Amino acid sequence: MALKGRKRIVIEHVRPEINAGRFPAKRVAGEEITVQADVFGDGHDVARAALLFRFQDEKEWQKILMQPEINDRWHASFPLNRIGRYYYTIQGWIDHFATWKRGFEKKYEVGQDVAVELMIAARLTEEAAGRAQDADSQQLKEYARALHDQNRDTAANMALDEPLEELMLRYPDPELLYTFERELRVDVDPRHALFSAWYELFPRSFGENPGEPGTFRSCERMIPRIADMGFDVIYFPPIHPIGETNRKGRNNSPTSEPGEPGSPWAIGCREGGHTSVHPDLGSIEDFEHFVQAAEQRHIKVALDMAFQCSPDHPWVNEHPEWFHWRPDGTVQHAENPPKKYEDVLPLNFETEQWRELWDALKEVFLFWIEKGVTIFRVDNPHTKPLPFWEWVIEEVKKVEPEAVFLAEAFTRPRVKYGLAKMGFSQSYTYFTWRYTKQQFMDYLTELTRGEIREYCRRTFGPIHRISCPNIYSSVDVLCL
Repeated sequence: MALKGRKRIVIEHVRPEINAGRFPAKRVAGEEITVQADVFGDGHDVARAALLFRFQDEKEWQKILMQPEINDRWHASFPLNRIGRYYYTIQGWIDHFATWKRGFEKKYEVGQDVAVELMIAARLTEEAAGRAQDADSQQLKEYARALHDQNRDTAANMALDEPLEELMLRYPDPELLYTFERELRVDVDPRHALFSAWYELFPRSFGENPGEPGTFRSCERMIPRIADMGFDVIYFPPIHPIGETNRKGRNNSPTSEPGEPGSPWAIGCREGGHTSVHPDLGSIEDFEHFVQAAEQRHIKVALDMAFQCSPDHPWVNEHPEWFHWRPDGTVQHAENPPKKYEDVLPLNFETEQWRELWDALKEVFLFWIEKGVTIFRVDNPHTKPLPFWEWVIEEVKKVEPEAVFLAEAFTRPRVKYGLAKMGFSQSYTYFTWRYTKQQFMDYLTELTRGEIREYCRRTFGPIHRISCPNIYSSVDVLCL
């Protein structure tokens, strides 16, 4: 424990403080954050507390006096007007002037001699004047002279003057200030991180003519209709080239018929990988045109980010060390016994070339951000290391602070909450094993009243499924 010398204040039980400051709290632009803490000192002297805060590009702290609750609990709030990161901490000190004033009022009311007490007030005021600046310093000096020179009643009335106490509060003795040992953080996201209505759209299902596969261009005609229904996000499942090896067929058949495109989550073939679009859907320029058309109707485009590869993905040949290889020389495909997903290869995050792999995945995000995408629905993030997500989300937000990440994670509660701490803006909320009234009540209480609410935004997603005749057989309307 660091020695505090003349500092007599204790600060503890700060809220929000996620894992002792290891992770930031979360808010969206336009909200405010309320900070609470226990702040107290020894004896009967008056303790004070202030909340300090600054935005990430500011050097100077702004200060707000905290208000007392009960039992030495204090609180204060500050507005979050900018997207990015704010820092905050707490200061506490013994207020000798307020302590003096409390005792002086009692003595003065019963007619005791208060000459010495007024001398103490004058001295405290002179010391504060030495710490103050400009007009405040001059005004405090005038108070000090008056406390010396005026008669008892006039000086007493001046000493009890509220403006004097307000001035004194601004200039505590810096040697008596104790600042909490940690600078805490709150990350401020765009409004879409708090609430949005998503329309999931398989572009192939919207051809201009019956039975004709759709393209980015043909899908543009859907934008006004989607906007009129109140949606503000159009979500594309993977739009990349699809592998041919072990391609899945219609209705999850393990084999495909000629002309069937396969699962869009089996990403990559000779036409490219995660930074390419399927040629049947159009070009990169067509995709950018769609994004711009959506923006004109105040709709964001969200992309599905599935970090997995088909056996035909260029990375398999270029970076075989990024995959798991079996003793017989074959590459390990995804499986959940007895199910096999032979058209999908998981990435090997334990590779000795993990740095190169991390950098490549970061560049995928940055590529699509350059094309106008700032919202990403991440497929199965719980199957990738949490440290990777913490790093890549931080790196991406350095380039695009308005980036929003939705975690599609069918996993255990602690893993879900871990993903939120690592930086995911939102997370799917339903646990398939919660189905009784009491379980839902307990879950909602946990989400809304515990520490989780400070960093984990859970999305309840009612899905309306529209059947379509084409190979991508449905359109999901997902309200988050």
